[in-house]
Amino acid sequence: MIEIQPIPKSLDATVDVPGSKSYTNRALLVAAMASGASTLTGALFSDDTHYMCNALQQLGVKIDADEKRAIFDVRGNGGNIPVSTAELYIGNSGTTSRSLTAYLSLGHGKYVVDGDEPMRRSRPISDLLDSLRQIGVSVRSQFDNGHLPIIVDANGLEGGKTRLDVSKSSQFLTALLLIAPCAKNGMEIEVIGKREMPYIDITLAVMEAFGARVLNEDYRYFQIEGGQQYQPRRYHIEPDASNASYFFAAAALTGGSVTVKHLYPDSAQGDIRFVHVLEQMGCQVTVSDVGITVTGPRQLKGIDVDMRAISDTSLTLAAIAPFADSKVTIRNIEHTRWQETDRIHAMVTELRKLGVPVVEHQDGLEISPASITPAAIDTYDDHRVAMAFSLVGLKTNGIRINNPECVSKTFPHYFEVLEELYT
Repeated sequence: MIEIQPIPKSLDATVDVPGSKSYTNRALLVAAMASGASTLTGALFSDDTHYMCNALQQLGVKIDADEKRAIFDVRGNGGNIPVSTAELYIGNSGTTSRSLTAYLSLGHGKYVVDGDEPMRRSRPISDLLDSLRQIGVSVRSQFDNGHLPIIVDANGLEGGKTRLDVSKSSQFLTALLLIAPCAKNGMEIEVIGKREMPYIDITLAVMEAFGARVLNEDYRYFQIEGGQQYQPRRYHIEPDASNASYFFAAAALTGGSVTVKHLYPDSAQGDIRFVHVLEQMGCQVTVSDVGITVTGPRQLKGIDVDMRAISDTSLTLAAIAPFADSKVTIRNIEHTRWQETDRIHAMVTELRKLGVPVVEHQDGLEISPASITPAAIDTYDDHRVAMAFSLVGLKTNGIRINNPECVSKTFPHYFEVLEELYT
């Protein structure tokens, strides 16, 4: 447990946020499929990237990791998997589980992907499995429940036409896209189901940076030529916009200013748009050569916002919502009920523990202004719950975070960086 202390002064801080998890894990996998040596700089070192790195190493990819310098050196195998059997453990990393399951179809042999209990219980993968079967991949859920463990009996990937439902997660589409250039006959993917696609922009950016060509027709149809070769290269990874949201929100909450270095509005990361949510609440957002600066107002305004496209930051908004002058409504995030935890239920439960009036809906919640009751926040082993609700403690005494170590999933040094705001 850790207790967050209120900030006694007006904030004027500049922070470094580590590299994007989404970029790092995609770049690791693409570099593993390239033919030759790549260097990834500014990379994130966290639980999720650790599991991806370890799994690729088990599959015969040579990776040298230098955490101090935030560098991965990856020697790719040109789309081949030299290992014929492997049991891969991916912890609680959804990105790793989905992308690896697809990647294993390039091999020749039997592979198992397994993870923590939440992955076995509540993180769906059946829509990806269905799509892979349509292009000839022998893949199944060991317990026939649409969850891990997953067994892949691989015999190379011919490719072909497939349909994919992305309504539960765009990570399924990322998984198919990443491997498609290495398929013998390429891939045509028809996308069904309603889903915003900001993370697909990240996927396409990484693929194209390593030389792959993708035809994208309004995110509903993708065509990728077969037999392409990812080209090895030196690739820099930008800061994580989702994790930057906590520091932007700290400025909003305290009426001070926080600059996140080396992050800019033209990022392909969808969560960069969270600064526009803060603008609607009365914050000022400025951009310089250093990065993005958010300055908070004297009083935050209530808003009604659709957060489907930036749902990871819905928890950040929920944490600061009780301090607004009127109700905050968060809509269209039902899919977050199937993430690390049921995030809507977690937000509602912990806000009520703080004495905040909340109305829960199937796809969101309404949060009314309130005086905060001190409490210990349960984090559900979800990094975003821990980081978001720590913000409440910047304004209110007696806020304690249970199991703060869960932030290691994407931001192991989060509380150390948060401490920099006090200096």
